[in-house]
Amino acid sequence: MHLLFSSLLLFAVTSSFGVTAPPNILFISSDDMRPQLGCYGDKVVKSPNLDALAKRGMLFKRSYVQQALCSPSRISMLSGRYPATTQIFEIGRELRTTMPGIVTMPQHFKNHGYETRSLGKIYHSGIDDAASWSVPPVHSKAPRYSPQTVQAVKTFLTHAKKRGVTPPKVGKESLTSVVPAFESVDCVDDALLDGNTTVQAIAQLKEYAANPGKPFFYGVGFVNPHVPWISPKKYWDLYDPATLKLTKNNFPPRKAPPAAAKAGNGMNAHKDYPPDGNLPDDMKIQALHSYLAAISYVDAQVGRLIQTLDETGLAKNTIVVFWSDHGYYMGEHGWWAAKHNNYEGATRNCLIIATPGMNTAGQTTMALAQSVDLAPTLTELCGLPTNTGFEGTSLVPVLKNPGTQVNDAAFSWYPSGPWLGLAMRTPDWRYVEWTQPGKPTQRELYSALKDPQNNNNVSENPEHATLVEALAAQLANRFPHRHYQKP
Repeated sequence: MHLLFSSLLLFAVTSSFGVTAPPNILFISSDDMRPQLGCYGDKVVKSPNLDALAKRGMLFKRSYVQQALCSPSRISMLSGRYPATTQIFEIGRELRTTMPGIVTMPQHFKNHGYETRSLGKIYHSGIDDAASWSVPPVHSKAPRYSPQTVQAVKTFLTHAKKRGVTPPKVGKESLTSVVPAFESVDCVDDALLDGNTTVQAIAQLKEYAANPGKPFFYGVGFVNPHVPWISPKKYWDLYDPATLKLTKNNFPPRKAPPAAAKAGNGMNAHKDYPPDGNLPDDMKIQALHSYLAAISYVDAQVGRLIQTLDETGLAKNTIVVFWSDHGYYMGEHGWWAAKHNNYEGATRNCLIIATPGMNTAGQTTMALAQSVDLAPTLTELCGLPTNTGFEGTSLVPVLKNPGTQVNDAAFSWYPSGPWLGLAMRTPDWRYVEWTQPGKPTQRELYSALKDPQNNNNVSENPEHATLVEALAAQLANRFPHRHYQKP
């Protein structure tokens, strides 16, 4: 009790955002959403609610995740540790298999008087951390698909069980082979998974407003716009496919190491995907259309959550964070529904932080930010004692002054076969090293100013030799034991 009182007193003394009580936190995540929003300058996507949230808070234009893969990215962010520390670079293992005694970000809040809850996809599906939450995580049982696709899945599972295939195998027995990569469903928002997750989250918020207790940390996670892109028809109707344009850089990064220039394809296991992997242009346009619709579906759910904060009065004392777990490729470099690498398009994510009473509301910042920075940032904003295990840097100085820089670089990891890549994004460059025991280091270098989509690796250009040497030294100084092997 004494510890909680000390934390609350510390907050009242240190807060410069106009709040004098321990603030609540509404932490909203979206899966596979790249920074393709109106507030990021996109002229096509319809994202009025996230745009409005950006006006209430600060938009980070240079925010980066620590790995462009759902589970390792989320584990890194929620733990406040780099993948090099968690040693989790793949989907499958839970955090405590490698760090049994760790205190995660939500657990740190729970330990200091907060009620912490998870609704929807916060950690990865099927991979969670009970110690992070005050109560067991809540996952909606609403369908992700249309009734027709739900029935197709049930039929597939029935036939698979009769053949003794349990669970369904990958390949010809893949469950996703009966699920379309995109689907417009004539239904209300709440009939599908993300809409129903919103209903559950709204109920939690209203319950708290009616009977407030401990300050809360509520994580609300949406699965869209992760493939398959399935959303209510009204979001598809927001877009005219005839106006959508395909990207022009539909080629892999030039002169990149073979291990580097790779990305998964989230569409290839789905129904109607061409066997030869060559997407016709009309299917590419459909994919773009459905991806944008899925973004707008999530945007509407965020709007409902913010409206609930306003209507209940909770907005006066609730910090809102919107975060996506990595970037995404929709045709760039010839990759579709893809991430799985160390390039800008995979590692750059959405980040908006809105605090009550902030003087910088509506401003954007070019300050480099990392997902591991969220743990120390929220800890400082709420006046909690410092967790010395957090490896990021607080972004509070940036929230006070968007021209401030607290990171000289952002770091991302990715394994590719026996190689492990470590990327360093500075204000002007993306420098990547690929290492394998007993093999020479392979390097990549891209100008963030002249080549923001990482089309041309210039690490071997003679005029950049001194720069490469300096960046290599900077990376070695930051991570002296950086040559990690894939587990």
